[in-house]
Amino acid sequence: MFIGSSLQIDRDGNSSTVTESRLPGFGGAPNMGHDPHGRRHASPSWLSMVHGEGAALRGRKLVVQIAQTFQKGGVPTFVESLDAVDVATRTGMPVPPVMIYGDDVTHIVTEEGVAYLYKAHSLDDRRAALAAVAGVTGVGRAADARRTEQLRSDGLVAFPEDLKVSTRDADRSLLAARSISDLVAWSGGLYDPPARFRDW
Repeated sequence: MFIGSSLQIDRDGNSSTVTESRLPGFGGAPNMGHDPHGRRHASPSWLSMVHGEGAALRGRKLVVQIAQTFQKGGVPTFVESLDAVDVATRTGMPVPPVMIYGDDVTHIVTEEGVAYLYKAHSLDDRRAALAAVAGVTGVGRAADARRTEQLRSDGLVAFPEDLKVSTRDADRSLLAARSISDLVAWSGGLYDPPARFRDW
């Protein structure tokens, strides 16, 4: 499982931390830097994504992008086209510096809801599900209300009320972990943070 965030996510679910004003590294995303689909050992999360038949029956790595629809200063996270595309063109890069390609993303989580992109049967479904959780960004304003309701009915989109979360009652007390120490305990010791993040 990979859980991350990004500075920009386009309408297809591609994401990048490269913007017109920033050219940072990719953080943990390069750890995903492989494309083979074979697997020797199955994990519960990988098995939860099983698809295919016979020898092609396989799971899928969970890749979750968590993002607020707008960043500090009212900058939209969800955009029609990544700045990375223009940056690549202007600087002569062979390909745009995309951190995670949309077809690898299984879920996008925002304050608006969850888009279950792995359930999308087409690029059109993927775009509609993403738009449904993109808020009042340009991408989100393209969402069609009737289509969104159908996506909710089909399980491709879930809003807080679909998940039995009352937005009126939601606050930090509902979080599973409120500190790095809580994350270590919650993970059963699997998460081993660097010493500089330890406060216990």
